[in-house]
Amino acid sequence: MQLKGLRVRDQAAKRARSAPGKSTSPKALRQNTVATNSLTPAKPLAMGDLAQSLGYRIRRAQLWVFKDISRRLAPFDISPAQFSVLSVIEANPGVNQLALAQLLSIERAGLGRMMDQLEQRGLVVRAASPLNRRYYVLHLTPDGGALVARLRPIIAEGEKALAKKIGSQAFKELQRTLSIFLDE
Repeated sequence: MQLKGLRVRDQAAKRARSAPGKSTSPKALRQNTVATNSLTPAKPLAMGDLAQSLGYRIRRAQLWVFKDISRRLAPFDISPAQFSVLSVIEANPGVNQLALAQLLSIERAGLGRMMDQLEQRGLVVRAASPLNRRYYVLHLTPDGGALVARLRPIIAEGEKALAKKIGSQAFKELQRTLSIFLDE
């Protein structure tokens, strides 16, 4: 990418040197390059074979869902990953932190940092496991439980938005189809 930019500037410099009365300063060259590029109408980029890739389409759907859910959770300063963690802790009081990381496919170090944040906010309590002191067990605080209860309808609104976007029947079929990945 950098080489292409250098070639464009070199070509602009040659044009500027050959044109009488034109400045060859770096600023003038940048302005000339930007002006030339801005006059060229933007053409949509071709997707190539990527447009036919199921994996790419799933990734685009995931990005749409995460953007929507992130926007809905933003007023609460909670990310989709944090909501997932809080939901699993709610469903499994006393869950082992390692088991939680494995279930949600979160790196242990990343989950540790997230737990620090949630604990500092008073949403989660970590305690050494009575069975194995090398592990932490996790519980929601009353504030954490109240927040999950408050967020649940907001998450449901996001699900409704997705169902509206793709159609109710397609939404149900997508849920059924993707449920195979819940066991992995």
